[in-house]
Amino acid sequence: MSDRIIFEHEEAARFIVGTVGSPGERAFYIQVRSVAGITTVAVEKSQVVALSERLLELLTEVRRSKLASLDELGLAPVIDNEGLEFPIDEEFKAGVMGISWDPDSQRVSVEIQSIADGEFTELISDEEDLAEVEDPPDLLRLTVRLNQVKGFCNRAEKIVKSGRPVCPFCGLPIDTAGHLCPRANGYRR
Repeated sequence: MSDRIIFEHEEAARFIVGTVGSPGERAFYIQVRSVAGITTVAVEKSQVVALSERLLELLTEVRRSKLASLDELGLAPVIDNEGLEFPIDEEFKAGVMGISWDPDSQRVSVEIQSIADGEFTELISDEEDLAEVEDPPDLLRLTVRLNQVKGFCNRAEKIVKSGRPVCPFCGLPIDTAGHLCPRANGYRR
C-alpha cells in the first residue's frame, strides 16, 4: 500500500484558476498558495465551470440561510488578476471535487481528489476508508473566506469566456480559421 499525499492549505492566501496556452489549446489549472507552499492541480474546463457554479450556489445558500456573519458576507471579492505562479509543477489531475461550509470558522472548505483508475467515483476524506486501498488518490484540501470564493468565481467566469467564440448555430467552438458547422451541412462558418 502506498501512502496518500494530502496537500493541506488552511487559510489559503491565494485560490485561483488560470490557463496556459492559446484558446483551443489551453491547459486549465487551479493554484493554491498558503504558508504551506504552492499546490497546482490540472483541471478540465468543464470542471472549472462546475466548481464555480457550485461555489456560487453555496454562496447563495449561505446568504439566504444567514449562516455567515454580516461582516463576512459584506467583504468585497478578492480581485486577483495576476497569472499563475511559475514554474507550474502539476501535482495531479483533478477528479472528484467537494465543497462545504463551516459555520464555526466561517470558511469554505474545498477538496479536490486526484483521478484514480476509475474505482474512486466519490470523494474520500477519511483515512479509514482507504485502509484496504493499494494506491489511494492524492487530495488537495483548502479553506478560504467567502470573498476569496467570490473572486475565484469572477475570475473563472472571465477565463472560461476568454476562450474560442461559440458558433451561434451549433454551439461548437469556432477556431481562428472557422469550423465545419454540422447545422450548415458541413460548410465552413
